[in-house]
Amino acid sequence: MPRVPRAKRALSFSDILKFVLLAAMLLVATPVLSAETILASRVWPAQEYTRVTLESARPMKHTFFFVTDPQRLVVDIENVELGAELKGLPAKVGDNDPYIKSVRVALNRPNVVRVVFDLRTEVKPSVFPLAPAGEYQHRLVLDIYPAHPVDPLLALVAPKTDPIREMAQAPMPASPPAEPAPVEIPALPVVKLDPGRKDPVRVAERKPKVDRLVIIAIDAGHGGEDSGARGRRGTQEKDVTLAIARRLKERIDKEPNMRAVLVRDGDYFIPLAQRVSKSRRIQADLFVSVHADAWVRPDARGSSVFALSEKGATSTAARMLAQRENQSDMIGGVNLGIKDPVLARTLLDLSLTATINDSLKLGKAVLSELSDVTTLHKQAVEQAGFAVLKAPDIPSILVETAFISNPEEEKRLQDSAYQDKMANAILGGIKRYLAQNPPLARNKVASN
Repeated sequence: MPRVPRAKRALSFSDILKFVLLAAMLLVATPVLSAETILASRVWPAQEYTRVTLESARPMKHTFFFVTDPQRLVVDIENVELGAELKGLPAKVGDNDPYIKSVRVALNRPNVVRVVFDLRTEVKPSVFPLAPAGEYQHRLVLDIYPAHPVDPLLALVAPKTDPIREMAQAPMPASPPAEPAPVEIPALPVVKLDPGRKDPVRVAERKPKVDRLVIIAIDAGHGGEDSGARGRRGTQEKDVTLAIARRLKERIDKEPNMRAVLVRDGDYFIPLAQRVSKSRRIQADLFVSVHADAWVRPDARGSSVFALSEKGATSTAARMLAQRENQSDMIGGVNLGIKDPVLARTLLDLSLTATINDSLKLGKAVLSELSDVTTLHKQAVEQAGFAVLKAPDIPSILVETAFISNPEEEKRLQDSAYQDKMANAILGGIKRYLAQNPPLARNKVASN
């Protein structure tokens, strides 16, 4: 005889109470993670790459992937709330961004926010976290590079315009351009005694001629996430260095067969090693890094010029300045997961002795010109281990134009007339150096 199943017993009040208590115990035992708030979001567009930075109090767990047709970069960020800062991110992408067309932000699933970047072209992104540094907390950085970057040497083929700004539009020439005229560098006057006179007579030496283009790399210090030093009035070092660098480029480009290339031509960050490698890619003859000094005492004043040292700094102040400038990579944000063994070997293994000697000559010439237009903080070129000056084959100097921490000099740094004086003095020093140390002949960059 088949067994008849018993009817299910109805749950009693005590059974229900047991289930409720068990659920409550499990809820208490399981930690509830509150969604993290995005404290700040920033977008730094440039022809070289666009950087997007998200900042929070704790590290952000993330994943990303591509979607094609059309090109999109999708980033999922876990355990963050869709707050006002994230919702406002799309409005921070301008119409002139070279790589990002638009941004969409939405809640993809519980505790996961999806950020979709609609792209203008094929890109090669670098997505990485940054530990707290300087004034910043934890950051998630998205560096959106073009998949096929333009060689900066192509920009030097074009007429005298801004090569970095127009890099993306610079076409490859169908045939080599005409040979440039020889570069005539004005020589410094030398003092010779005339036997028939008691006073010295200045006689100009013969002008050396260089049958090629002379290229000067101008590095505006800091940029983007790395604002550099700040004055009491809120002036940022990265802004005044770029202003002076642009004025210097304008003057150099007016010189016969001289061309200046701005290492940074906008408010974005470039790692120190990349500033060096970029200058070498354009085959620069000289490298000038423009900065504005800062000190704990507001009465420190004057301009200074620095060169690289392999054997320690020439003063405590120079050593401290180099340490502060070398921290730019941590503040600006470098992806430490990407290693360039070729660049590292170039910076660390090659002998720099001959280049440092030329750098000291260049620094002395610039310092002499600066003394005619402003107060000098130090009367001689100082040396320290500046990472940005480590090109093994390019004479390189770092010019501290003034103390931004000095209220009077901060005001001068904002003045266009003072910026002109700085640019003119640096150019004068470059021409003085080239008059005594004409660059060696090589294959003409303009015909490459």
